[in-house]
Amino acid sequence: MSAETASNLKFEIGHVLFIDIVGYSKLSVNEQHAAVEELNQIVRASEQFQKAERASRLLKIPTGDGMALVFYTSPEVPAQCAVEISSRSRNIPACNFGWEFTAGRLVAWSM
Repeated sequence: MSAETASNLKFEIGHVLFIDIVGYSKLSVNEQHAAVEELNQIVRASEQFQKAERASRLLKIPTGDGMALVFYTSPEVPAQCAVEISSRSRNIPACNFGWEFTAGRLVAWSM
């Protein structure tokens, strides 16, 4: 790696919330599409998601059967987001999500 390339690297701590739809592969194609849309709507309605997005402190990565949300804020934010999503989806019988949290040093590369 050249010195110029290394100077363009910026390290940040990212707090990641992985969300997946339980039983996704057992759903029909139409049901899969509907489940992903429902998940997107529920996540976008989350206060923590909206705050981080407004502050440009969020990276959204679709995974096919869910998503990864990388928050560049505090470690509590992804957990709070998961609680908000869980409470919103509790009233929707077809919504069953799996969760995973992790954090680590991430590299942001600017050109």
